[in-house]
Amino acid sequence: MRDDPTLVEQIQRDLQDVRWLGPEEIRARGRRRSQRRIVVATVVLALTGASAVAVAAPRNSPSPALPVASASPTRHEISTDALLQPADLPQQVDVQLSQSGLGEPVQLDHGLDYCRTSQGRSDGRKMSILSRSQTLVHKQSPSVATQSKGVFTQDLFRMVPEAATQLFAELDELVAPCAEWRSVGPVKTAEGIRTMEAVHRWAVVQRDFAGDDAAILRDSLSAPRDVQTGQALADDPSPILLAVVRVGDSVSVLHPWTGGTEAELVQLAVVSAARMCAAANPPC
Repeated sequence: MRDDPTLVEQIQRDLQDVRWLGPEEIRARGRRRSQRRIVVATVVLALTGASAVAVAAPRNSPSPALPVASASPTRHEISTDALLQPADLPQQVDVQLSQSGLGEPVQLDHGLDYCRTSQGRSDGRKMSILSRSQTLVHKQSPSVATQSKGVFTQDLFRMVPEAATQLFAELDELVAPCAEWRSVGPVKTAEGIRTMEAVHRWAVVQRDFAGDDAAILRDSLSAPRDVQTGQALADDPSPILLAVVRVGDSVSVLHPWTGGTEAELVQLAVVSAARMCAAANPPC
């Protein structure tokens, strides 16, 4: 699936002079290196102003059992028509990258996962049957590799119906341990490596506005602060937002461009729910 920014990178999205060096970054990048080769090969087009669509073949994972068929014809594969299209986004898209997978965990946010596992809890992920992901690159984004502001990601999962509904029933419980979580890690600055801390405040802030289920999750971050001196490195960064939408047995996770508003994300979630009808069981 997509190569998510790490917890510390998320804190520093709006800080161009700083790079977090947390060990989770190394693990996340290594774990997804083989999955993202198609992105590395295609993303060069973004730097030259070209447009492209890249579709990766499903990875060689064991295929889990599909849901029991109902009276209506059961849909299995997720087509690209079920994803948001470039025309659905208010910003012009220059590159659209897509890949599919089998038996993927449904990851809402890497930072939320790390918050839970750092406290000795499970990451709380549920498994999908199959999935399709895409990365949309803003036309004005100078570089995919170094900029998060110009990247929009969507993961669309087909799940066992009971697991799909349970995901939403457990959202509040999932984010509760991270309602006020202090993260500490090394930061490379002009003055050298400094140990910084920031407070994450995860919450489910909106529900039931699209599809069969929908929710907006928000992580409000404090400014990174030097542990020894108490000095803040910058102003409070923009909140991290994501939307989760369910239509039948299909669940979509939307990560918008940095700086987007909740109202904009709600509107995209409504459009996404309509698009998901092309893949959902039962059909819309």
